[in-house]
Amino acid sequence: MGADQNLDWTKAAASALDWWHDAGVDVVVGDDGFAWLDSAARQLAARQAVRPAVAEVAPASDALPENATAFAAWRIGEAAPEARWGGGAIAASGPADAELMVFVDCPERDDRELLMEGEVGRLFERMLAAIGRSRADTALASVCVRRPTTGRVPRETEARLGEIARHHVGLAAPKRLLVMGDAASRAILTMNVADARGRFHTLNHKNGRVTQVVASHHPRFLLDRPAAKAEAWKDLLLLTGEVES
Repeated sequence: MGADQNLDWTKAAASALDWWHDAGVDVVVGDDGFAWLDSAARQLAARQAVRPAVAEVAPASDALPENATAFAAWRIGEAAPEARWGGGAIAASGPADAELMVFVDCPERDDRELLMEGEVGRLFERMLAAIGRSRADTALASVCVRRPTTGRVPRETEARLGEIARHHVGLAAPKRLLVMGDAASRAILTMNVADARGRFHTLNHKNGRVTQVVASHHPRFLLDRPAAKAEAWKDLLLLTGEVES
């Protein structure tokens, strides 16, 4: 292993420790790596007593590409709802077969090539590092591929963008999905974060696969309200199976 790689791991570890400190973590909750499939089995047993909310993935009212590659091209093309908004479109990133997918509302003001590049992105990366993940193994997408003028998902296109977002998740079919912020939560779960937090939601896809969804605060919100980092940490533990809903 080269010196640069050692340095990268050192920075990642320090970043994760910073996030844990900000979130109020002062004890070690586990020394082993996260066993995603094992934790899913434990959660299935727990759900025998308490059934989670179930959201069926509805088909889009207008035909959308059923092939992941074709959809990716369509999403940033001229047929997408945001095509005439102005500004550059920012495509989803990360592995197509990632176990974990994250959905946010829209690009940040300073984003150029990737979603969440600036200060918001640095906090997001610390959150991923705190659960042993990184951008390299996490799929990241947004409800809007271009930034709206107001910085908020327009109400008049919210329903259509929600259909597109759910279609996107259906094509990717990740094991876990983290929706961050009210707009992303409404698009996928049709409810705000305050109502969706604290439990798993299930998306049943047309291909028979299932995605477990956790809602949490957007990193942008956490920068404005640092006290909410403790709540976000609980959401991350739920996502990884370290705590049960």
